[in-house]
Amino acid sequence: MATYRSLVGHKINKLSSDPAEPLTGQMWYNSTTGTLRGTALIKGWSSASPQIYTNFGGGRAGTQTAALGAGGYAGNAPTLPAQNATTEYNGSSWSLHPASMTTGRGALNGCGTQTAAAVFGGEAPYPGPGNATEEFDGSSWTNGGDLNAGKRNYMGAGTQTSALTAGGYDGGGAMNESEEYNGSAWTAGNTLGTAVYYNVGTGTQTAGLSIGGYTPPVYPAAQNETELYDGTSWTAGATMNTRRAYGGAFGSQTDALVAGGSGPPSTQTANAELYDGTSWAEQNNLSVAKNLTGQAAGGTANSTAGVVWNGYGPADTPSANSGNNNVEEWNVSTNTVTAGAWASGGTMPQGTNQAAGCGTQTAGLGFAGYSDTYPGTPNDITESYEYDGSTWTASGDLSTGRYALAGAGTQTAGLAFGGVGSAPVGYTASTEEYDGSSWTANPSPNFLNQARANLAGAGTQGAAWAAGGTPNGSAVANNAETYNGTSWTAIPTLNTARQGLRGGGPTSALFVAGGDTGSVTAAVEEYSGSSWTSGTNAPATIKNHNASGTQTDGLIFSGDQGGSTSALTWGYDGTTWSTRPSMASARKQGASFVTAPATATVSFGGSPNNTGGTATEEFTGQTETANIEDFTTS
Repeated sequence: MATYRSLVGHKINKLSSDPAEPLTGQMWYNSTTGTLRGTALIKGWSSASPQIYTNFGGGRAGTQTAALGAGGYAGNAPTLPAQNATTEYNGSSWSLHPASMTTGRGALNGCGTQTAAAVFGGEAPYPGPGNATEEFDGSSWTNGGDLNAGKRNYMGAGTQTSALTAGGYDGGGAMNESEEYNGSAWTAGNTLGTAVYYNVGTGTQTAGLSIGGYTPPVYPAAQNETELYDGTSWTAGATMNTRRAYGGAFGSQTDALVAGGSGPPSTQTANAELYDGTSWAEQNNLSVAKNLTGQAAGGTANSTAGVVWNGYGPADTPSANSGNNNVEEWNVSTNTVTAGAWASGGTMPQGTNQAAGCGTQTAGLGFAGYSDTYPGTPNDITESYEYDGSTWTASGDLSTGRYALAGAGTQTAGLAFGGVGSAPVGYTASTEEYDGSSWTANPSPNFLNQARANLAGAGTQGAAWAAGGTPNGSAVANNAETYNGTSWTAIPTLNTARQGLRGGGPTSALFVAGGDTGSVTAAVEEYSGSSWTSGTNAPATIKNHNASGTQTDGLIFSGDQGGSTSALTWGYDGTTWSTRPSMASARKQGASFVTAPATATVSFGGSPNNTGGTATEEFTGQTETANIEDFTTS
């Protein structure tokens, strides 16, 4: 009999505590608890960052950590054109790729990888089935060879240079034809045993899998049949436990997972099943029942890691066909993945609007703002409050009541600057320092060089920065300055003057995003310590939002995004913007701990209607930990 050491490569060690990062398959004896312990396999679904837009019926390719979405519908197909957008998933968040498909279309499918994908057929435009193929190389789309027959709602499998499709709808009825692609041209393969459409599939060109779908004349009842392709012919496989069409699938012909789908279009399912090449077995359900219409990725090797996205469910009525941006990941792993999320924090003692903040999630500081509805005469706040991760506690008052100011520093070394207050304060350049209990106003001339409000700022008490804002409520400023702990010094001006912008990072590597130039902008600028350069635009126009983090790991959230009060959250890596989980409540003109890391920040105050809010929300990024369990010999 093989020993544990011969199988794993080392013996079972005696440890007084569990290892911080155990190896896959590792076991040990915990002498403190008196138990044999190790990492155990778990499998199931977890929520992931939402897609960039609501959608259903798009193309797909890739794996869980490098998935590609293309096209689809973001509204009722007969009245709204199909999309040509390209989105990418990196295993934690979605980003919009600058390259778009040549032709917008929905009800299509695809195959391949994120950097070598093919999508084909679909509706372009509605309702006619198309035969065009487009190929993606990671940077741009080019036209490939046309299908021999136009079709929509069919299965796709394989790679960009060795693809397979079968079934579909040609405008007159279900199809049983299959076709194979060699990277330049499609050729006819053998026919399915049953004509079908809205089937989904996975696998390769020589080991393909067609799953479910609608088969006339039993429409609208979906079927549970499976067919297998060996590169030459199709044969019947095992039947699923749940009938479905519109599902999403990934994996190989002998290790595949299918999830979601429906019978008639109004009865979505959350059911998921695993196929081992012989039979189907029930798995944990999706958290949200939905028609996925094929939008799933997990590769063609196995079913251990996949992602499904978009589709529409019970909350997205078929008459509207608006789809959703829901995303879920499937994992079979020894690690437990906890998706990033916003959670409710402690309620503030006083509602605030257009306040400022600094510090960390467990040692933060919020200060100033106003408490009444604007416009009118705001009740300027001088109070500051410390946050310990659960409770706000009143601390020292600022010398000057004001709102629309900026902040920097930590809970024990904070900085407040700029803003506007009721007469006689007006637009102010005042700067105040916090020592952990009280505020001290810097004497003139240690003020900002320009009095202004609704500016961006961050950094430390001894090395802070300020950029943009408004000096009078109507004009916008491009002024930028740095603070050395004593005085402010002008630095090169922003390329675009604006107010209502936000940003983060130290004085030598900072970013600012959005704002109002006279119209709301998505523009991003980065400062290197000597000059400003344009960064990648934010995914939407945005102002009066919150920000945290750094130039290469930044976060913006809430605010007026795209013309409406938003709960959306976006991450920035210095090159690309990508989605993060949305906040529980939409709000604008709130505040954040701007110096907190993007993986653990806090939003407080603000509201949908410009009144001072008391709500606090805490953001925690995605984490992954080993699933350690006790083992016995029985």
